[in-house]
Amino acid sequence: MAKLRITQIISSNGETARQKANLRCLGIRRMHQTVEVEKTPITEGQLAKVAHLCKVEVID
Repeated sequence: MAKLRITQIISSNGETARQKANLRCLGIRRMHQTVEVEKTPITEGQLAKVAHLCKVEVID
């Protein structure tokens, strides 16, 4: 399965609790932290909600 490298580039201050919870579920705890997760429909849905806060790269 493909993997995604996700990096938070914009602060979550002022965002909704739901968006902050999505960042936490993705494993992102702080600014400029990078995590690698598998590309699944659940992960893609979470990323859709916080796409404006993150940079996403596809890893083969």
